[in-house]
Amino acid sequence: MSDELPTDALAGKRIGISVATSADLGRLGLAETHFRTVLGELVQLVVAAGGKLAYGGNLRQDGYTFFLIEQMRTYAPSSRPLLNCLAWTEHRRLPLSELELHRQQFGRYGEIVCLSIDGEPVAPSADREEAPAPETDPETRHRALTGMRRYLMRHVDAHLLLGGKRGGFLGTLPGLVEEVSLALEAGLPVYLAAGYGGVTAEIAKTLGLTGAPELPHPSDATPPDPRLLNGLERLRALTDAPTWTGVRNGLTDEENHQLAGSRHPQEIAALASRGLGRLRQST
Repeated sequence: MSDELPTDALAGKRIGISVATSADLGRLGLAETHFRTVLGELVQLVVAAGGKLAYGGNLRQDGYTFFLIEQMRTYAPSSRPLLNCLAWTEHRRLPLSELELHRQQFGRYGEIVCLSIDGEPVAPSADREEAPAPETDPETRHRALTGMRRYLMRHVDAHLLLGGKRGGFLGTLPGLVEEVSLALEAGLPVYLAAGYGGVTAEIAKTLGLTGAPELPHPSDATPPDPRLLNGLERLRALTDAPTWTGVRNGLTDEENHQLAGSRHPQEIAALASRGLGRLRQST
């Protein structure tokens, strides 16, 4: 089968992306530009096949949300192909006028959904005025992040992971660990591009994908954060269950190992394309 998805092969499908900067890039001889090149390739892949993307990110101008929007403007039709999910803690810390400005910046290429503490859509002006109303309670912040991730998993058909923090995260688990756990528990196909290190490499190894790079003594979590260890143990419980049948993403074991170790944007995009295409053909 061809590595290229035919036009409209992903029509009506939305692919979730979990991405955060990897502290391992320098140790692997890579730079942030390589990281963003992968994202650009994936955007081209999905939108060229008629699909859409979803991301749970903040609205910093130098962050991945606005990078994805710029890629959409370059490659996508003007039909709001990016869904950006904002946790309660994210939209509450911004003035209402700034949120509206971001909506205008997104234009026809992205939709911003503001979520409640439990991950349900909510009007950003609910119970507040123009000024920011930041959340200070740690438990509420944790709950809001989990709620956002649950909402994200309810609105995607597959999920791809890249990079991610092992330490210094805000939730009860590293964000990518929680997202892949929720995706697998929901029966979603997942794609682990672990060649750029970060917590995605830990996830891939935990799921038995040996192509992930070996990086002893991670620079961003020494000693390991107990929340990271708890999250990886949650994944092991999934793989140890008698119902576990693998990531079920349309790729063979060999191809998943290849994806886990690849650092080449075109190869990562081609493998994801191959798996998505097979899944589409089987339905």
